[in-house]
Amino acid sequence: MTAASAARPLALVTGATSGIGAAIAEELASTHDLVVVGRNEPALAAWASRDGVTALRLDLSDPEGFAVAIAPLGIERLDVLVHAAAIATGRAVGSASVQDWREHLVVDLIAPAELTRLLLPAVTAAQGDIVFIGSGAGTRPVPGSAVYAAAKHGLRGLADSLRIEVEPDRVRVVTVAPGQTDTPLLRSGVEASGGTPEPERYIRPESVARAVRFVVDQGPDTQITDVAVRPRQELVRL
Repeated sequence: MTAASAARPLALVTGATSGIGAAIAEELASTHDLVVVGRNEPALAAWASRDGVTALRLDLSDPEGFAVAIAPLGIERLDVLVHAAAIATGRAVGSASVQDWREHLVVDLIAPAELTRLLLPAVTAAQGDIVFIGSGAGTRPVPGSAVYAAAKHGLRGLADSLRIEVEPDRVRVVTVAPGQTDTPLLRSGVEASGGTPEPERYIRPESVARAVRFVVDQGPDTQITDVAVRPRQELVRL
């Protein structure tokens, strides 16, 4: 059974085996017990070897299976829920297939919604925080990324609607929307489009993690609802 210790709150982070999710989990590990969710078996094993950490392999393309997968954790109170997992494939409207739309919307939007639904009683019990890792594409899409941008627009709408719904329960909901961040996901996307990654111009995942830390460390009288994390020098301006 996973539960926060008497001294340490509990956080669950999806996408915690790579990129931004891994950096957020590492940032929170200093103050929280963790449930790390991902697909990379070696990375999950490394997390599982650490004190106060439970590793969970979860297929985000199968939201119908979430209830069975998380039930053994026995989570009754959850102080922080971070949705960092995502897929991103460059697809314009004219080239996107139904399968492209389905894959992105399930992983990037439906999966966070369903996991939130299942864990909401535990977050409510803790008067906790729900953090959605959005994207600059959620407000400023670029050409050729219609499918990903639509999913991230939807995620922002989910967060904004949820915030209104849970406000009476003192649950805080935030969208942290980073621009181009130096992750395997971004690098593979740049290379797939024929470009060359420019890591020196990208945001570091640890910087996004510090933004999440800022959000969850707010006092009981406030909530930060939207945080845009942009590169120091913009790569794309629209």
